[in-house]
Amino acid sequence: MTGMAMLFVILALLAALPSASVALVVTRSTALGLANGLAVAAGIVLGDLVFAALALLGLSVLAQTMGGLFAAVRVLGALYLIWLGFRLMTAGETTSFVQPEGGDGRRHLAVGLLSGFVLTLGDIKAIVFYASLFPMFVDLATPKTADMLMIGLITAASVGGVKAGYALLANRLVSVIRRRGAGKGVKKAAGGLLVGAGSCLIIKS
Repeated sequence: MTGMAMLFVILALLAALPSASVALVVTRSTALGLANGLAVAAGIVLGDLVFAALALLGLSVLAQTMGGLFAAVRVLGALYLIWLGFRLMTAGETTSFVQPEGGDGRRHLAVGLLSGFVLTLGDIKAIVFYASLFPMFVDLATPKTADMLMIGLITAASVGGVKAGYALLANRLVSVIRRRGAGKGVKKAAGGLLVGAGSCLIIKS
């Protein structure tokens, strides 16, 4: 259990590092409400679970050979970040911070979930990372079902918990800022953050 606790701490610390995924969680949470930030966090967790499963199943070498496909996904995710950031930067005073109701609300949640998932899938190096990290805690030659389930739960709890924390903090912060009448400035700052994150992703690609 000590090893699994160490794995949790490692994944949580890495998830807390500033990144494009953090920028997306924060921006969706501030612009469209906490539920949207949590939807992005859920999408990120799903992407990480896919990579963890591939690593546990020994498919890291295959993933490396598919680098071109994942590079294309990465560029698409980056372009989406830039587009979303541009929209926020050019939004008027009437743009709402409140989660829309009904069909529009569900659509925003679905977009948030999908964007988090696609953005995470764009990081092909994550499979190699997991494949190199997991052997410290599990025998990948003969992985046990219980160990695989435990790693999945730890991945979801650590990564999801950190990203959800970002969403909650961002939502609380924007509530304070809204009361002080600085909402437009927050949107422009968040938009600039997304444009910067998307541009960095394209450069790295």
